[in-house]
Amino acid sequence: MEILPLKLFLAPLLVVASTLAGRRWGPHLTGVLVALPIVAGPILFISYRGHGADFAASAATSSLLGLVSLAAFAVVFARASGRFGWFATSALSCAAVLVVDVLLSFVHVTAPVALVITLLATTVAARLLPSAEPEPRDEPRRPPSWDLPGRAVVTAVLVFAVTTASGALGPQWTGLLAPFPVATSVVAAFVHAQHGSAATTRTMAGVLKGLFGFGAFCVLVAGLVRPLGGAAFVVGAVAAVGVQLARNSGHPVGRHRPHG
Repeated sequence: MEILPLKLFLAPLLVVASTLAGRRWGPHLTGVLVALPIVAGPILFISYRGHGADFAASAATSSLLGLVSLAAFAVVFARASGRFGWFATSALSCAAVLVVDVLLSFVHVTAPVALVITLLATTVAARLLPSAEPEPRDEPRRPPSWDLPGRAVVTAVLVFAVTTASGALGPQWTGLLAPFPVATSVVAAFVHAQHGSAATTRTMAGVLKGLFGFGAFCVLVAGLVRPLGGAAFVVGAVAAVGVQLARNSGHPVGRHRPHG
C-alpha cells in the first residue's frame, strides 16, 4: 500500500506543474519538465524495494535503452500531429514505442554502452523532428476548467496500469516499460488538441532535450544502487535535475507570453 501514492500522485503532479509552466514560458519547457524520470524513478525504486539491488541495476540499464523508444515516440508524435488528430497520433506513437521496446528486448549491453546508444538515438531524433512554425502572437485561448483535473486523472490511470503490469515482469521488461511515455503522452495529446501541430513539435523538442537528464538518472542508478542502495536514487534525481537545468539554461523561456 505504501507505493500507491507514488503511482497515483507523483506523475499527475508533474503533468499539472509542467502544464502550468508551459502556459507561462512555452511548450518547449513543458516537454523538458515532463521528461524528468517522475514515472520511471518510482518504478525503479519500487523494483529495488521489492526485488533487490541486482534487479534494480539491471532494470535501470534497460530503462536507458527504453529512452530510445521515448525518442522514437517524440519523432512519431511530432510528425503525425501534422496529419492526424490527437487520438490517432497518440495511438500511433504509443504503438511505435511498443514496437521499439520489443526490438530492444533482444539487446543486452552494459549501462555505459546503453547510455551511448541512447545519446546517439536522441541526437538523431532531434534532427528528424519537423520544423515548427513560428509561435503565433495572437491571444491564446483560455483552457476549459476541466483541463488540469482531466490531465491528472488520465495520467494517474495510465501510471497505475503501466506500473502494475511491469511489476509482474522481469528486470529487462520492467526497465523497458519504466520510461513508457505515460505523462508525456498525456501532455502531448492535450497540447495537440488545444494548440496544434507547431506547439506539439516544440513540446517534443523539449522532451528530447530532457532525455539527457533522464539518461543521467538511469546510468547513475544502474552503477550506484549496489553500493549505495536507496541513496543511489537521490543521487540520480539530483543529477537529472542538474543536467536539465544546465541544458535548458540557454533556452529563452522568458520571452514566451503567459498561456491561460
